Amino acid sequence: MLPKALNHMAVPGLRWDAFLTLAGNLGCIGVEFRNDLPGMLFDGDDPRDVAGAADAAGLRVLALAEVKAFNDWSDAKRQEAETLMQIAVACGAEAVSLIPRNDGLGCGNGERQANLRVALRELNPMLAAHGLIGLVEPLGFEICALRHKAEAVEAIEGLGAADRFKLVHDTFHHTLADGGPIFAHHTGIVHISGVTDPSLSINEMRDEHRVLVDRDDRLGNLAQIEDLRRAGYTGPISFEPFAPSVHALADPAAALAGSFDFISSRLAELAT
Repeated sequence: MLPKALNHMAVPGLRWDAFLTLAGNLGCIGVEFRNDLPGMLFDGDDPRDVAGAADAAGLRVLALAEVKAFNDWSDAKRQEAETLMQIAVACGAEAVSLIPRNDGLGCGNGERQANLRVALRELNPMLAAHGLIGLVEPLGFEICALRHKAEAVEAIEGLGAADRFKLVHDTFHHTLADGGPIFAHHTGIVHISGVTDPSLSINEMRDEHRVLVDRDDRLGNLAQIEDLRRAGYTGPISFEPFAPSVHALADPAAALAGSFDFISSRLAELAT
């Protein structure tokens, strides 16, 4: 059975409580909340109320996103991370998402690895103090200072912190970064979305093109998920579509359920 999860980006217009209801109705095991959607995080409600509601619904709060440009470390970034971690603990989250800088800076060979090591070294004791996992998400864009999972794994293992940091395997970003090793045992969560526009080259694909996964998907979601599963990954598969067309759906529940069903049925065929 596919361990389904839902990122709040799939339905950014829903309040947190309606989002939990939707995830429960879809048979999800958990959700990811975000601090970069319009309005206040949790609409100004107490994060402890969110924790209670998620628990009552039988849902895990898998992660709270995000610390942006985490590998551009500074005192201000430390405070940003600390604030997010405190909220994560209060809402019962298991992890916080760590997003690398994506502005074309800090990308030089040697520079980007050094900056990554500094940030992970500083974040490690902070995460441990709060009992949280740091989910490191390489972004496949050419302007990102952490494109490839191999560099993240090298830094994590060099720090001896594989129990504290896990990877986000995002099928969109994996494709944009030209694929490569999948590191199933280092993976903490998988983000899925599809790109179906046939006119786009790989390097033209952007977040606004990320839709639900169907038979026209160009990212190879099914192959990536199957490769991860065969390599031992058993964790959540979380929908994270950014496309305005998905956000404007009149019945997102039906569309999400249909896409999850498509993925599950095709994976079952691949397994036989």
